[in-house]
Amino acid sequence: MITFIISLLLLVLGYAVYSKLIERMLGVDPKRATPATTMADGVDYVPMKPWRVFLIQFLNIAGVGPICGAIMGAQFGTSSFLWIVFGTIFAGAVHDFVSGYISLRHEGCSLPEVHGMYLGNGIRQVMRYFMIVLLILVGVVFVSTPADLLTSQFTPNMDHFVWIVIILGYYLLATLLPIDKVIGKIYPLFGILLIAMAVALVVAFAVYRPEIPELWEGLANAHPRAESNPIFPMMFISIACGAISGFHATQSPLMARCMVNERQARPIFYGAMVTEGVVALVWAAAAAYFYKYLPEQCSESGAAMVGIIAQKWFPQVVAVITILGVISAAVTSGDTAMRSARLIVAEIFHSDQKPIANRLKIAIPLFVVVAGGLVFSLTNQHGFAIIWRYFAWCNQVLAMVTLWAITVYLVRRKKCYVLTLVPALFMTMVTVSFIFVAEDGGLGAFIPREIGYGVGALATLSLLVLFLVKKKKSAVDTIEQ
Repeated sequence: MITFIISLLLLVLGYAVYSKLIERMLGVDPKRATPATTMADGVDYVPMKPWRVFLIQFLNIAGVGPICGAIMGAQFGTSSFLWIVFGTIFAGAVHDFVSGYISLRHEGCSLPEVHGMYLGNGIRQVMRYFMIVLLILVGVVFVSTPADLLTSQFTPNMDHFVWIVIILGYYLLATLLPIDKVIGKIYPLFGILLIAMAVALVVAFAVYRPEIPELWEGLANAHPRAESNPIFPMMFISIACGAISGFHATQSPLMARCMVNERQARPIFYGAMVTEGVVALVWAAAAAYFYKYLPEQCSESGAAMVGIIAQKWFPQVVAVITILGVISAAVTSGDTAMRSARLIVAEIFHSDQKPIANRLKIAIPLFVVVAGGLVFSLTNQHGFAIIWRYFAWCNQVLAMVTLWAITVYLVRRKKCYVLTLVPALFMTMVTVSFIFVAEDGGLGAFIPREIGYGVGALATLSLLVLFLVKKKKSAVDTIEQ
């Protein structure tokens, strides 16, 4: 319990101290007009109250990631606590804050446009389509997960296809309607519910006093299949949203179009990620106790573990509310993923999104593709596992690219770029190593692990050298000009 409490305090301290350092470095200007006030269109650019924007951002980026991802990460042992805390403070929250701030300064532009400004037009084109694919994968994953939970927990006699149709219908409405009509109204309620679930777990800690594993008990890999799941890089991919996630930066432009003051960027972007880190830490602590002391009751499925923990520690009513909270978290990431996809496509084709007809022209083809992905996941025995595997990998690749983009942004503005360069290098090593080390979802079944790590290190070093060469050339060009 001591490790858990210290970790919790470190997250709070990270927001209180480190986020202010980042804010000063960026040069936030509270007097500067924001896109919500200069480009208001009543659809996507809509001024909203800061507390509402915060809760929407929190729920957008959270989904089931800080719950199920943290639970799966806890299988690796107490090292998961370290990654959640330090990954959140120095990587994930900085990633979200700086990328969101750049969008805020550039008319609420989508993430591929940020990549293009600072990594070149070629990267912009690649990342546009890469991101659309990622967001579609999110849509597929976050239709299947809540539909399965609703069927298994509440309507076992009903075909879960009915829930899939209902959720898809809701996604379409949330994608098409003005952001303040559906998302702006129900998201704050769901955001409060997600936080309340974490608070309920902390209360359970106080009541039951579980022996949550401590760091000094050892950082050895506790995964039940440790041989094929080394902590590096597997844990860093598994936890994802609880520490750093590329998906977050796809959601930030949605809120950059609703903020009325740049001063709101720190609590909304950095603060929402720290809140997510707290939620992830609480669930990881609970899961770590179960995996260590009640292994016979455990499951490798994050969603299944939510039910096991809730049924063990909560009264029936609270357990039901907890499961509903997980369902709502999944749904409220899926709908904004599709909304983000619509906006990215709109930017590609320079389509004015104020007319509903233009929104429909983009949304309908996107939803047809999502439906195709759902058919694949339902008709293929391992379909969902395959889709989730590619989503997890693509998600962290996106985080890596975004960290490189914001590092170049800081270099050009003569800011302390080291604060994002170090996380960029680390995530490069993580993602490239995963591709060559992971046996399930990578090439690890065919390539010796040492070679996989070597390729990851070589790729990381190569990008560092390229970055330093480009930086030096840029400095020389500036002097000559």
